Amino acid sequence: MSFTLDRRDDVLFVDVDGQLVVTNRQEFKQAILDALEQGARTVIVDFSKSGYIDSSGLGALVSISKRVRDAGGDLRLAGLNDDLRTLFELTRLDALFPLFATRADALGVR
Repeated sequence: MSFTLDRRDDVLFVDVDGQLVVTNRQEFKQAILDALEQGARTVIVDFSKSGYIDSSGLGALVSISKRVRDAGGDLRLAGLNDDLRTLFELTRLDALFPLFATRADALGVR
């Protein structure tokens, strides 16, 4: 997996390319937490180019979400394919994370 960060004012866009799994979750988490410390408050993670998240990746997202909320921010997920959306629904994490079809949709909620 690779990911790119694009920060615009207090909004951080994170594009995930590949799988979010145990081998890369810590790097992913740390990059977002670093941006949070630098003032990002709205974090939009775009999974348009990703097809798989394992349990450790889900755990990283939950941990990041808590830290973002504690900082007064909001974590939003966008671009999930049908399998990923089903994963979030089955684990009931769709109640924790706002899910959006696109980055633009996620950004539109301000």
